[in-house]
Amino acid sequence: MDELDRALVSLLIADARQPLATLARRLKVARSTVQSRLERLEASGLVQGYTVRLAQPAERPLIRASVLVSIEPRNQTNILARLKAMPEVERAFTTSGRVDLLLQVAAPTTEQLDAVLDAIGAMPGVRSSESLIHLSVKIDRGA
Repeated sequence: MDELDRALVSLLIADARQPLATLARRLKVARSTVQSRLERLEASGLVQGYTVRLAQPAERPLIRASVLVSIEPRNQTNILARLKAMPEVERAFTTSGRVDLLLQVAAPTTEQLDAVLDAIGAMPGVRSSESLIHLSVKIDRGA
């Protein structure tokens, strides 16, 4: 992937609905160049699809939190299975550093979020957890 590919992907992340002609104009290359680059990125599997991001319904916005979790190493499989069963857990990442997992969780109320956080902290094999409530979005590059 060269600079042109990176610039193309960046524009698509910002707005995947941009016409090829607009992308070409912004990148200062021919439309056919953008089309062939995009076809190559799709064929290579780097670009796997396009999506729509929906605004959170105003009447019921979700409260999100990041949860830093330290676990006992032998319990990772069991803990991940339990987390998969919790619909409030949107994402789970393994990490390097002082914690083992980084979770993104969401719930419609603070009471429900509190219950989810308590359930995560009470799981067998969880040594500790720390939650960081998301307040406002300052940068959102999608994806």
